[in-house]
Amino acid sequence: MTCSICTREADPKYKPFCSRRCADIDLGKWLSGSYAIPAAVTEQEDDFEPPSQTPRQ
Repeated sequence: MTCSICTREADPKYKPFCSRRCADIDLGKWLSGSYAIPAAVTEQEDDFEPPSQTPRQ
């Protein structure tokens, strides 16, 4: 298996990456939004209305 960041041989300690550096680069891409999991908006989500807030007495 090769590292998905730099294509070097994966290290079992950091699998599927070759090093801590490549693992951190991948994490940074997830945290910055470079990677995204596509999702389709459903009709149910479009119709969602949050419950109205009623004051407590």
